[in-house]
Amino acid sequence: MDKPNTADAGTERDQEEAVRRELERYYRAGKPPWDTGVTPPELVALVEGRGEGHEESHGALPPGRALELGCGTGTNAVYLARHGWEVVAVDLIDRAIEQAREKAAAAGAAVRLLHGDATRLDELDAPGPYDLFFDLSCYCGIPPHRRDAYAAGLTRRAAPGARLLMFGYGPGTLDDKFSGVTADELRARFTGWELVDVTPGTNPFPTFWFTLRAGEA
Repeated sequence: MDKPNTADAGTERDQEEAVRRELERYYRAGKPPWDTGVTPPELVALVEGRGEGHEESHGALPPGRALELGCGTGTNAVYLARHGWEVVAVDLIDRAIEQAREKAAAAGAAVRLLHGDATRLDELDAPGPYDLFFDLSCYCGIPPHRRDAYAAGLTRRAAPGARLLMFGYGPGTLDDKFSGVTADELRARFTGWELVDVTPGTNPFPTFWFTLRAGEA
């Protein structure tokens, strides 16, 4: 799973622009390597129910409102919509949103797709509240100076007890100085949330699935 190379990023603005340019380059070149077209089994287990033998066992989540951050070409947003969820999905790259709209139309899935920055949700029409947030390697590529804004944006839009399912790669995976995420960082940034599960991924480099739950009040 390749990721954007942002090794040359310098200032905060440079970091943001470097991420955008690399993402745009992947979509111009064709199918981004992280956009597999297959819904991860971790999301399926959360939505459809997870049996015994997992650290957090539960039945299927009742469909509600979902927000996907960094939705790419819409595979997972379409999956959620087809399982009864009211879905809003956001991506920074307009080409990704165009492809996601085509995919949703072909599937007959009602998904509201927004072109914008997941760290600037107040600038988008995505007021919430949401019962489920899904992030497939979006947060871990965000420059550090925008991560508190990301967390605050989700917190303001979280219904009581909302879940956040996040996939991320560990620090040092890329050549830059900021990409990656740890459990300790999520605990520190997502105040009012509980980190209820951390499961290592199956990639040849350090990756993790994080599940967080918002407070009930």
